[in-house]
Amino acid sequence: MTISRQVLVATVATVAAVLLLGGPAAAQEVKAEEHVLPNGMKLLLVHRPDEPSVSAGWVAKVGSVNERVGITGISHLFEHMMFKGTTTLGSKDPKRDLEIIGEQEKLRDEMRAEESKMRAAWRRGEVDDITKPESKTPRYKELEVKFDALVKEQRDLLVKNEFDRIYTKNGASGMNAFTTNDLTAYFITVPKNKLELWFWMESDRLKDPVFREFYAERDVVYEERRLRVESTPTGKLDEAFESIFWHSTPYTWPVIGYASDVANITKAQADDYFATYYAPNNLTAVLVGAFDRAEALRLANEYFGRIPRGKVAPPEVVTLPTKWQYDLRFEGEADTNPTAEIRWHTVPFQHKDSYALSVLAELLNGRTGRLYKSMVLPSDAVATQASASHNSFGAPGKYAGSFTFGAEVKEGKTPAEVAAKALGEIERLKKEPVPVDELQKVKNNIAAGSFRRLSSNFPILVQLMVNEAYGDWQEMNTGPKKLEAVTAADVQRVAQTYLVKENQATALVSRKAGSAPSEDDAALADVPEQIRPMIRQSLQRLGAETDAAKLKDGIAKMEAQSAQVPPEMKKGFDLLVAKAKERLAELETAGKK
Repeated sequence: MTISRQVLVATVATVAAVLLLGGPAAAQEVKAEEHVLPNGMKLLLVHRPDEPSVSAGWVAKVGSVNERVGITGISHLFEHMMFKGTTTLGSKDPKRDLEIIGEQEKLRDEMRAEESKMRAAWRRGEVDDITKPESKTPRYKELEVKFDALVKEQRDLLVKNEFDRIYTKNGASGMNAFTTNDLTAYFITVPKNKLELWFWMESDRLKDPVFREFYAERDVVYEERRLRVESTPTGKLDEAFESIFWHSTPYTWPVIGYASDVANITKAQADDYFATYYAPNNLTAVLVGAFDRAEALRLANEYFGRIPRGKVAPPEVVTLPTKWQYDLRFEGEADTNPTAEIRWHTVPFQHKDSYALSVLAELLNGRTGRLYKSMVLPSDAVATQASASHNSFGAPGKYAGSFTFGAEVKEGKTPAEVAAKALGEIERLKKEPVPVDELQKVKNNIAAGSFRRLSSNFPILVQLMVNEAYGDWQEMNTGPKKLEAVTAADVQRVAQTYLVKENQATALVSRKAGSAPSEDDAALADVPEQIRPMIRQSLQRLGAETDAAKLKDGIAKMEAQSAQVPPEMKKGFDLLVAKAKERLAELETAGKK
């Protein structure tokens, strides 16, 4: 994944985080036509005749939750491989290209046998790191030379970025994808007279994909993981806390995968995974914008209908979180501002209590929320920012849920003091019913935000894809009534039921001795609290980027896609663009020396 896609995915994720909070206002129901093709693929059509273009996408109901140890990260890997072309796109000589891939796989089989010997040597203590050149067996080195020669031959045949160039030439923009624990989504905006092109392009890569440069792209993902986890101040700590909190569930591993798994995923495993989870009976396509509905349905049957139904139904996720009977505490140090996080196991996205928990989170959030008033605003403040969320986007939500409090610690205070203050606010919600006017104000704010986000195609597209993947797109329309029905007693009940010590995990991160406060603090002050953590992570990845060409390309793409960013996300998005330009200038200056 290039730095541009990393940042855009973070932006899409922050958009969806807000979109999931509540459904549209009751008077603004999304009127989607639902069709199911004979092969099981679902189609959702939202006709908006006044729009000049069409936001188009499809979602696969597969994420890291569907993986297993040994292939963790494979869902995210597809986010890369699906842009590599097809039997008709991406190569000057498709026949020879496929022959090369076959020859590569024969060599990789032999290389894996040698890797097995290297791992055995590591277990015996004969080598300390099998990734080091000196740890490779002589036979492995011979095979590697042959494999590299095939890679070079294949690259000479590649038509780089042909997928993107065809779309761009025809006026399309914003082609991208994102992967979460529970879903993988692909999307683009196309002119309304290019809808058939979209149906052909997308059906072609679903019917006849070619995973070119598989092992090179796998290495790109490995490097992305290094930048995202190993090279950021809190990457390893965050990953460890997630693993501990979600232990005993398939949410315990990161979306990007474990390093050793990513480095060993095979093309055969990817082929099997694709056949199971990218079959049409596990996909939903969505169109939002100006198009002829009858024509869209005809094109869907003509192009998507030609994809064979999957031979094996995707297996159901059956592992549920284990109930623990203790308060788990996690402490660490990092070269970053001190933070405190408290998390509780709650309920999945579609559970009847999820709306009361979301209202509870919003009672705490924002500059008018209880956390700001008690922790950030007073003269004896303990935090510089504080927020709460329930089932935030990017976090698990389909099969399990969590309620999270997070804050940055004010200079002179400690993470433990911040955590104690937050727990005090939680206890207050358990003991004192929320005043009716405060409750209604929060519900009105959620509904108003949802109403505003129905003004353009792209947010509607994302909502439909995410809600459908989580269980039912109709949640967008039924949600407002569920939200409005939440009472003060409901808020008090869910606080008493779920936000309890026996269901709780706490992460306290202190600043390492000698490290300075982050320079990003002032810049993040105007960014909405609920998206600050994700924007901060993106800023950290930007700071670690060393490829000027990638940055330049990323900046151009981000600027081209800025119109798709909702107003409430704009400050965070603009900050990322500005910081990317600063990093590019640093790299270009260093290159001139």
